[in-house]
Amino acid sequence: MITTEALLAAAMIFALRVINNALATMRLVVVNRGRRLLATGIAFVESLIFAVVVAQVVNDLNNSLNLIAYAGGFAIGGWFGMWLEERFITSYRTVNVITHMRGREIAEALREAGYGVTESTGQGKDGEVLIVRTVVRARDVPKVAKIIRSFNDNAFIELAELRAIRRGWIQGIGGKR
Repeated sequence: MITTEALLAAAMIFALRVINNALATMRLVVVNRGRRLLATGIAFVESLIFAVVVAQVVNDLNNSLNLIAYAGGFAIGGWFGMWLEERFITSYRTVNVITHMRGREIAEALREAGYGVTESTGQGKDGEVLIVRTVVRARDVPKVAKIIRSFNDNAFIELAELRAIRRGWIQGIGGKR
């Protein structure tokens, strides 16, 4: 029979492991953005939680409830960390569209949707192409892709994560940066 004390211990292991892995995910984001001091602080808290949790689990490796709580907390913590990043950390993507048809229409549709767009021409394997470039919030990528696909389902779309932005027009921020 599982006691209330054992359930509470497993619940604590689960919760701390969720927090630990969510912090690890967030730390990777801030490291990628060059925020060394914040990443260091997060790493300190992350390692402290990890040490406490591992001590509880390693103390009794035959306790399957604690092992399940540990593994489940890790799995949910990764998902939770990605959810937090998506909701609370604004990240940006460069969207490059290379197309030999309907490029100007794509650019105009993106502008009408409020995105800043730069157009340029290039030379592809089959001749001249239009390159449509915009910078959007990561959460807007599906909307932007839908606009692009509505004009040309075969357009080449390249996404790149941005580390920093200086100046220009970004939807949702308003005006020029």
